[in-house]
Amino acid sequence: MTFLKTVAAACAMALVATTALAAPLKLEPANPQPTGLKPGLAVKYAYPPDVKTLNQAERALKRAAPGTPLKGLDYRDTADGDLTLTSTQAHHVVAGISGYVKFDSPGVYNIDFLTNDGLEAYIGGQQVGYHNRRVPCFETQVVQVEVPQAGWYELKATYFQRVGTSCLHMRAGKGTPDWMPNSAFGYK
Repeated sequence: MTFLKTVAAACAMALVATTALAAPLKLEPANPQPTGLKPGLAVKYAYPPDVKTLNQAERALKRAAPGTPLKGLDYRDTADGDLTLTSTQAHHVVAGISGYVKFDSPGVYNIDFLTNDGLEAYIGGQQVGYHNRRVPCFETQVVQVEVPQAGWYELKATYFQRVGTSCLHMRAGKGTPDWMPNSAFGYK
């Protein structure tokens, strides 16, 4: 039994060391840098009879229609029955979100999201948020990214809300992640 505990401890230490030494994901700035962006993010919605996974959400988006643009990614936890994001429903909502996020300075940032329910998010070509199950407003794992230059970075996300309350937030910072202001988002 002692041998198994020693092996388990060694594996845990190796995992922590590997994670600590992992290089930040390098984001690719939009090229060319967009101009004349509208504030917020574009969104298209689908309303399947039920949605429990990102795979189901992706399939539903094939039948999506444009919705009212998002003001950004700061949608607080709702009460059950309140509309999800800018959609026309409270439950069984899938959103395909696209646009750009602006970083004011280069450097290494920590990014995470709060989501209820599922989310898969990409910025600058890198996956920066992932959660594929139904939960109350929940923090995704913090992802460390390298922003090589100040400017706009393409953002794409798939989000789903099944039943109950909903939320969707993005946080980023060079230290502890902080709420991203709505002014940091734009779309064509």
